[in-house]
Amino acid sequence: MHNPETQDVLPDVQAVDIDTVAPIAIGPGCLRRDLPSRSGVRIWVVDMAPGSVWPHVDQHDAQGEDVYVISGTMIDGAHSFGAGSYLKFAAHSRHQPRTETGVRLFGFNLLAGTAP
Repeated sequence: MHNPETQDVLPDVQAVDIDTVAPIAIGPGCLRRDLPSRSGVRIWVVDMAPGSVWPHVDQHDAQGEDVYVISGTMIDGAHSFGAGSYLKFAAHSRHQPRTETGVRLFGFNLLAGTAP
């Protein structure tokens, strides 16, 4: 059984409490936390405050982007995606998420030059 207070970690496992990772302010109400990962993969968590809009259009490369909504609702265009939604953005797609309720999501990108 794991006791979160003991900070015990299995061999060859890096455990991270995502709320302790230093946030990067992307724009008003929009924070990103870059998480440790493996070569060729970028993993991050985004927190957006209620009423916030991602400050720029997110343009994807040939690898696209994958997003999992953990809590709240992400709005993209005319579509709303609630907690539990998994989104696979196509290669070279673009979007500018926003939220009325606030949202936390995980994102995954394969880095350029990585085979899909």
